[in-house]
Order: sequence, then C-alpha cells, then structure tokens
Amino acid sequence: MVLRMRTKVKALPGCPMSRCMALLGGCWTPEVLWSLSDGPRRFSELRRDIPAISAKVLTGRLRDLEERGVLARHVMPTSPPTVEYELTSLGQELLPAIRSIVEVGSRLLLRDSPRLMIASPSLRG
Repeated sequence: MVLRMRTKVKALPGCPMSRCMALLGGCWTPEVLWSLSDGPRRFSELRRDIPAISAKVLTGRLRDLEERGVLARHVMPTSPPTVEYELTSLGQELLPAIRSIVEVGSRLLLRDSPRLMIASPSLRG
C-alpha cells in the first residue's frame, strides 16, 4: 500500500474559516482589535496600548482594517481635529474569536512558563 501525501492543501474559495482568517491574519490585527474592544480609541491611545508597534505599521494596519470594514475612522470636529477609531459591527463579531485566543494563550503561558505569568491578562467581557 502506497501512501500519497498532499504537498499543499489549498483552501476552498468559499471556505468560511479562510474568509475570517483573512480579516484576522494581518500582523498586529488581533492586538488592534483587542485594544478597540473597550470602545473608540485615538491613534496615540492605540500606540500606548500596543507599545511594540511602530506608527507606520499601525497606520497601515488601521487603513487596511478600515478598507475591509472591520473598523471605522471618525474625524472629530475639534481644533485641532482628532481622529477616533472604533470597531464596526463586523469588528464586534470578531471579538469572541479574539477573546478565545486570549484565553487559550493565557492557559499556554501558565502551562509553559508559570513563573513568567505574574498576573493573568484582563479578559474583558
């Protein structure tokens, strides 16, 4: 009996998981969505929430997520103008998946390196 291994598995064009992962899969996307899960945030607040992200990368990520309909950008009529970002209904729909990932990640941190896990991250509900 000869076993044949597939060298590459392609996702079907209508695959729901692939469609959703296309929204979540970008670099820093889960962190941006997590930061916006508590409500609208300004650019500077997002930078504080995600200190490892550069301004250039955050700008690109925000533009991409806005184009995909995951978040909305609102220019406030203030002087000087301020901009806030918030999740759209599609972005809100993605939060349970992000929360599940955070919960699994917390368990993995506890399992793999309990001394490094000083406090469990806030699992905002």
